[in-house]
Amino acid sequence: MNKTNKIKLGISIGDFNGIGIEVVLKTFQDKRMLDFCTPIVFGNTKLLSAYKSKTNIATQINGLNEIEKAVPNKLNSLNIWKDDVKLKLGIPTKQSGKYAFKSLEAATNALVEGKIDVLVTAPISKDNIQSEEFNFAGHTEYLDAKIEGDSLMILMTNEIKIGLITGHIPISQVSQTITPELIKSKVQIMHKALIEDFGINKPKIALLSLNPHCGDNGVIGNEDAEVVKPTIEEIKNNNCLVFGPYAADSFFGTENYRNFDGVLAMYHDQGLAPFKTLAFGGGVNYTAGLEAIRTSPDHGTAYEIAGKNKANFNSFREAVFAGIKIFETRKQYKELVKNVLKPVDRK
Repeated sequence: MNKTNKIKLGISIGDFNGIGIEVVLKTFQDKRMLDFCTPIVFGNTKLLSAYKSKTNIATQINGLNEIEKAVPNKLNSLNIWKDDVKLKLGIPTKQSGKYAFKSLEAATNALVEGKIDVLVTAPISKDNIQSEEFNFAGHTEYLDAKIEGDSLMILMTNEIKIGLITGHIPISQVSQTITPELIKSKVQIMHKALIEDFGINKPKIALLSLNPHCGDNGVIGNEDAEVVKPTIEEIKNNNCLVFGPYAADSFFGTENYRNFDGVLAMYHDQGLAPFKTLAFGGGVNYTAGLEAIRTSPDHGTAYEIAGKNKANFNSFREAVFAGIKIFETRKQYKELVKNVLKPVDRK
């Protein structure tokens, strides 16, 4: 790949008292990673250097004050604040939450403005990042508010892609939140993403049931029979290959997920519990449905091992690769549909 047209990969540092900076440094310690992109960390060079010293990670950092001066074949650190911020590794603080937001805000703005091509976010604490400026349940909800489109959280590997009909909401609100309109919207986003972002021509999508055993003919709830099934039939009539609902308790154990290109779970843990059992440490969280591309690792801040040089960086590295691949696939799709031959009028 030519140095001048490499993908510009923005990185938000997450909570700097967690393992976010560590997995970034470890990922780009392998200089071969720099063949695929020009990484730009939105934070502070002094802070990254302090983390390096604490963990004895030897990754070289190129400090800069203007994003336009990012250097290919280097891990670039864009200084977005001058404050002298102290690490308290393993301890979530209001200060680490404050600067996690500063990093995310600056990186998101750069993504929207086209100054970076892809955003990879390191883990935040959903608690200490809360403020008047950030009043969201997580990254997905924040990005949905800032970027054009309607979001769908997809947890993915090369073998499985699980999206969520409902995301970060209490379990008590799930049933009343699931409507035919919401199901149709999430299926449409998943269908579009599988085609445009993953290059799958005629994707097959499975929906999991809301209730145990799909409600057992009304014995354990009526939502699957009265809401989910009719909605699936309606979607099928619009030439979308969607199937279900499938009982969630056996769907993954029988490996039925392998028969589909995408799976939609009704609520957070219904999708994420089996996903993380199958793929934890190597999975990627992708925010589908938005005009810009954001990925992240499938783990959290892991305060208990922060600064101990024990963090596994595989998931972050996979998030980098996924973001790059989605960017390229989406670009190819846009070129393909732009050059579609118009029908010839033979009259």
